[in-house]
Amino acid sequence: MSSLDVPSNGPGPQLQRQATNVSRRFDGGLSHFAELVQSISNQDAEARYKEEEADNRIPTDDDVPGSNESQENDGKTIISWEPNDKENPYNWPQWRKTLIVITSMMTVANSTMGSSLPSMAIPYMMAEWGVTAQIQSVLPISTYLMGYVFGPMIWGPMSEYVGRRNLSTASFLMFIIWTMACALAPNWPAMLVFRFFCGVCASAPIAVVTGILADIFNDPITRGRAMAWFMATTVFGPLLAPIISGFCSTSIGWRWTFWVGLMFAGATLVLALFLPETYAPVLLTKRAVKIRKADPKAQVYSAWELEANDFKQLFTRVLTRPIRMILTELIVTATCLYLSLVYAIFYMSFQAFPIIFSNVYGLSPGITGLCYLPVGAGAVLAVPIFFAYDRVLLNAKARGSAWAQKEEFRRVPLATLGGPLFVISLFWLGWSSRPGVPFVVPMLAGIPFGGGFMLIFMALLNYITDAYEIFAASANAAASSCRSVFAVVLPLATKPMFARLGIDGACSLLGGLSLLMCVIPFIFIWKGEEIRARSKFCIALKERKAEMERRAAEQQRRRARDAAANGALEKETEV
Repeated sequence: MSSLDVPSNGPGPQLQRQATNVSRRFDGGLSHFAELVQSISNQDAEARYKEEEADNRIPTDDDVPGSNESQENDGKTIISWEPNDKENPYNWPQWRKTLIVITSMMTVANSTMGSSLPSMAIPYMMAEWGVTAQIQSVLPISTYLMGYVFGPMIWGPMSEYVGRRNLSTASFLMFIIWTMACALAPNWPAMLVFRFFCGVCASAPIAVVTGILADIFNDPITRGRAMAWFMATTVFGPLLAPIISGFCSTSIGWRWTFWVGLMFAGATLVLALFLPETYAPVLLTKRAVKIRKADPKAQVYSAWELEANDFKQLFTRVLTRPIRMILTELIVTATCLYLSLVYAIFYMSFQAFPIIFSNVYGLSPGITGLCYLPVGAGAVLAVPIFFAYDRVLLNAKARGSAWAQKEEFRRVPLATLGGPLFVISLFWLGWSSRPGVPFVVPMLAGIPFGGGFMLIFMALLNYITDAYEIFAASANAAASSCRSVFAVVLPLATKPMFARLGIDGACSLLGGLSLLMCVIPFIFIWKGEEIRARSKFCIALKERKAEMERRAAEQQRRRARDAAANGALEKETEV
């Protein structure tokens, strides 16, 4: 017997049995984890839709037939929205909704502008504090984006737990304080710490605004159009910042970059202080508290007040919701991957543009900042494309076209246009950036870059908002955190990659990766309905929503019968 032979009664079968047992335990562990996630998702959806039912006075199976009030066993009355209730955010006047959208856009503009605010000022900051390691030049932006990683995981689900207004106002005030700290930073390490906390607070609007829009717009078409303007603002913030820092740093000093940002934040604060609460459970709770204050004997409560809002629920359901979505929801996972790459490339441009336009063409920091304007022009051009597709979709629905009835065709086709545009822009930028070619040529690549970026984001963020409805803030928080991780890591490799591969090679690599990712929207259109049908979270949401709609229809029929009966009784009385 050779040294490689193993007797049949030796350790071989034993090892196989051990391996089998380990495999079974591993499979069992995965199965248990999947069941746990499914259970939490079901509980999450059930609890939230119970609140929706109570908020909209939809009777549950335990309610007394014919009663318009929901009563608990201990005599507590659960208040809800009346039909056409003026305090229901869905019924607010259009001017008020428009003001909320504008305020939200302004807060988001501050947030995204802050991300790239020091981009052209970094060399001057490093020179003042004697920082020589070039790898550290990306840290003022990366530490800010690290705050984007952690912040949304808290702000998004917390806004679905405590409401929108107080969280938005408090986080914006803290953002202003940390921006002022950056302007007064005494040294490089302090600057990086201040930038991190600035990013944490600035990430709140990114996660919360989508929830606010879902609070005030019940119609997906109207909500989608508001999202389009919101997304346009997220692009323009980072594009204006290099212009500010480029001209301030070379004239009045790099600290004025932050002072200018602080002035803009102060002007926005005036609007933000008047931002109303839009989260229905909080508004109904305030109404119940007001009733109890007027009549201490009244046992009137909102459904939200009677929920078990303990720490266990906060941790197991609320704060883990974005993580559960990333790990178990294929739509969220794929969307996060695609948006993360596109977002990271966008922030890599703040390292790449100085390499291209300052090093190759010798432009000053201020003029290099102006090279971002075509990106903004492309983003602006994407907005009318979005609205034009909206009209096409509405006309197709009016004609009864089968394709227009499918969920995936509401927004996703815009990404099938934006993806190729984004890929083309990267190859255009890379292969035209050379001394023999005027700088205007690579600069104009910013138009398809900005247009593609906007269309991808508008399409996919609207898609997950529509797919996950009442948990839109959590779904967007998951997407925001994931893309921020990429935006922190990949820019660290920008300068080494461009140095090693050259401008054409680096842009071609990024273009190739984007080409691979741009198939995701096509897969959504092809198999999106099947993916949602197998989604544990979507199944839970769909079941609860269908049940709520069934009860709402039953209640409407009951009211119609009661009205008809009352009318007949009145006629008999008159006779």
